[in-house]
Amino acid sequence: MAVILEDRPTETVRSEVIDQLIMNYSHGELSYEAFERRLDKAMELQNNKDLVQLTEDLPLAVDKAFVEGKKQGLAPNYVPGEAEDVDYMIDIFSGGHRRGMWSVAKEIRCLSIFSGTEIDFTDAKFSQREVRVKVFSLFSGIDIHVPENINIVSKAFCIFGAVDNHLSSQSSQGLDIANATNRPTLIIEGFSIFSGIDIKIKRSMKEKLVSLADSLRRLFS
Repeated sequence: MAVILEDRPTETVRSEVIDQLIMNYSHGELSYEAFERRLDKAMELQNNKDLVQLTEDLPLAVDKAFVEGKKQGLAPNYVPGEAEDVDYMIDIFSGGHRRGMWSVAKEIRCLSIFSGTEIDFTDAKFSQREVRVKVFSLFSGIDIHVPENINIVSKAFCIFGAVDNHLSSQSSQGLDIANATNRPTLIIEGFSIFSGIDIKIKRSMKEKLVSLADSLRRLFS
């Protein structure tokens, strides 16, 4: 059994352990303090045996209903359908933002000159498998917040500027990596001149998992 456990991918074991922690917390078998402490360890440990030990004393196993609920709770806000062809954001000597629950067009064209622009996709509704964000930034800054469960392709060209893509250093702990091809893809392209484009996650995976666990606990309490 030990050989089988060690042969399994650590990220798969980690995801299963996190599922069991959420399952037991949501049904009152773990206090919030114990749940958060074990969740922190589950997201840090790199050994399968140590991961499994975090749940050995827990009575409840994960069932099919929980797995389906987790998929829905952590899935991107994606429902196939129609969308506007182009959405424009124009900021000149000003500041603008797009955030909250908004519908994403097939293509977003962002012009930012001597300005600050924020595009927040965290709670946005996607209806297309592929979305393009075309930017032109001059002496400006563009912050792009994305959910952790979508794919990002950065093609922006910089002149005396920079594109910081923080997602490459973010962990996908708790996500089903095998389903990456089923997520929307955000393609960011264009020009950044004397400017910066910052692509980052606004809400960490731990925050999402805790929020999911709290919602399930309220449901079962």
